[in-house]
Amino acid sequence: MKDQTGGAVKERVKTQQKEPTLFKVVLLNDDYTTMEFVIQVLESVFQKSPAEAYRIMMHVHQNGSGIAGIYPWEVAETKVETVTSLARHAQFPLRAAIEEA
Repeated sequence: MKDQTGGAVKERVKTQQKEPTLFKVVLLNDDYTTMEFVIQVLESVFQKSPAEAYRIMMHVHQNGSGIAGIYPWEVAETKVETVTSLARHAQFPLRAAIEEA
């Protein structure tokens, strides 16, 4: 049997695991969605405590937008779709957007 490497030393290739790129899910303020509904969405979809949900809701209300959470792309996309679906079902114009973190 002949040496298949041709006499060269074969190096072991190390695979590096890279953390996934993270994205912010941002809630956008509007004049029609109730504060209670936004708090409910933050608690149910984003698993925020009542105090944290209230703080984020007030930030959205006062500043026009606020970060609901930071996730990998697929999770962020699912959260945005869930928020949009819940809002449409409740007949609110609440919107969420994805931004690179």
